[in-house]
Amino acid sequence: MATGKINVQAENIFPIIKKFLYSEHEIFLRELVSNAVDATSKLKALHKMGEFEGELGDTKIEISIDKKKGTLTVSDKGLGMTQEEVEKYLNQVAFSGASEFLKKYEGKADDAGIIGNFGLGFYSAFMVSKKVDVITKSFKSDQSVKWSCEGNPEYDIEPAKKKTRGTDVVLHILDDEKEFLEEHKIQSILDKFCKFLPVEIKFGTKSEWEDDPKGEKDKDGNVKQVEKKVDNIINNPNPAWKKTPSELNDEDYKSFYRELYPMTFEDPLFNIHLNVDYPFNLTGILYFPKLKDKFEFQKNKIQLYSNQVFITDSVENIVPEFLTLLHGVIDSPDIPLNVSRSYLQTDSNVRKISSHISKKVADKLAEMFKNDRKDFEQKWDDVKIFIEFGMLSDEKFWDRIKDVYLFKNTDGEYYTVEEYKAKIEPTQKDKDNKLIFLYTNNKEEQFEYISNAKNREYDVLEMNSPLTSHMVGRFEQKFENTSFARVDADTLDKLIKKADDIKSNLTEDQEKQLKELVEGIVNKETYHVQFESLTEKDNPMVITRPEFMRRMKEQSETGGGGMFGMANLPDSYNLVVNANHPLISKILIEADGEKQKQLAKQASDLAMLSQGLLKGEALSKFIKRSVELI
Repeated sequence: MATGKINVQAENIFPIIKKFLYSEHEIFLRELVSNAVDATSKLKALHKMGEFEGELGDTKIEISIDKKKGTLTVSDKGLGMTQEEVEKYLNQVAFSGASEFLKKYEGKADDAGIIGNFGLGFYSAFMVSKKVDVITKSFKSDQSVKWSCEGNPEYDIEPAKKKTRGTDVVLHILDDEKEFLEEHKIQSILDKFCKFLPVEIKFGTKSEWEDDPKGEKDKDGNVKQVEKKVDNIINNPNPAWKKTPSELNDEDYKSFYRELYPMTFEDPLFNIHLNVDYPFNLTGILYFPKLKDKFEFQKNKIQLYSNQVFITDSVENIVPEFLTLLHGVIDSPDIPLNVSRSYLQTDSNVRKISSHISKKVADKLAEMFKNDRKDFEQKWDDVKIFIEFGMLSDEKFWDRIKDVYLFKNTDGEYYTVEEYKAKIEPTQKDKDNKLIFLYTNNKEEQFEYISNAKNREYDVLEMNSPLTSHMVGRFEQKFENTSFARVDADTLDKLIKKADDIKSNLTEDQEKQLKELVEGIVNKETYHVQFESLTEKDNPMVITRPEFMRRMKEQSETGGGGMFGMANLPDSYNLVVNANHPLISKILIEADGEKQKQLAKQASDLAMLSQGLLKGEALSKFIKRSVELI
């Protein structure tokens, strides 16, 4: 038996490995299985290059548990190691055999599927093990060897009796890590980290049912079903994103989506297949779910891989935040295998990849608009919030997508920005030559305001996403001499001021008298009474919501924009009294004080009712009063 000392730079390397090497202990299994994949992929590469002439045979990697012995074993049928290689690779912390292999066969092993960069990966086993045995037999040697270490710089190495090619890594699990001897725990880890590794991985067996080979039938005359035990292969070695788009059809993409998200029952709208080999390597498939007006970040829906090795599904701050609204897979060998998001965020390759993905998404949307505008319009409501979030958070994305951003009006018609400007320019310029975009966030609740606008041949946009207040603010910054106003923000004569104010029929004293009356029947904290000279055809009283304060409040509620604390401010409305309406004059001259108050209350309640603001007891009293007046 030979003994030796592992070449480490610090005596406390093992405590560091056990506690701080990775943020999640379960990562150890990913690292060990990935090493097994490396060993298998290397052998396949050598076989392909003619440097290994033996039979490859069964190359499945096998994970097994022995609860009696308290061991978890990862076995492969790959290269294996000689004693010299064991001493070279296992006894020098942070020496990566995969990296050395790639360097040696640079230009020859491009398709080998070697993961690489796993220098410390093997030692992650000591996070959960009191002892690790490595029993290995090289493909080029008849001798096998066993290496053992108990989580300290001392190790033992001796001859072994392994007959087959490859390596078994046997973990003697620590007493306080016994969960890693439970099948369901190991299965969940393998499902998470190894679902798409490029070599088949077996974990026990599973049952399948098939027709009785003897043809025996049950009492109903049907062929009996018999149970058959088959290997439980936990991974798909050739996932859709590793194929070329020409190999896949729509159903293939949908099938892979269901494989990624088995609990999702709604198909995605469409997908983008990423396939880049310069200036970096990148493959993947991104899916557009139906978002409608949901502003919910699905921060675990994009899975990040490196050569089919799962890294993380917490990609926020790694890819642009608006991309986290999408689902799918991103895979690049240029992404470092490091579970620290803070490290990934600062990696230059990650930043380049992130920027490229943003560009590809914008290009795909622009292509869809160009190739089939009608179909793009049909999908607009489902992707609008994603596009708006991207435009607000990424200036380059804004520039790439601005020409295909669509405005939808209350008649369900779609226009690009330039098309819509041309449509409203003849009618919706005010007296100062400023173009006014009118919009509604709820065409049912604001029906009366929209109808009034249409009666004046104005057009009204339907803008009802959670990001509308941010978008209109940005549009106003981008468009010269342009303003956006919600249709209920003020009276139409104020929103699109065509001429000087209409003369009022009331004197200042009469306005003062009426104001005191109206303020006495409404909540002055919520409703601010003001007088305007509208036409006799306009309503006697109108509720409006001041554009600036409402917009700031909405921006504060969705984050960004607005002033701190705006979201907590109570709602505020203007109660506009039409100084030229006959009912207002009637209220003014009514001699019976109680009837005067009743008429004023009826007019103000009608204004509130039109905005859905009259509820509960106030609504009940309004109905009763209306019956009495009739």
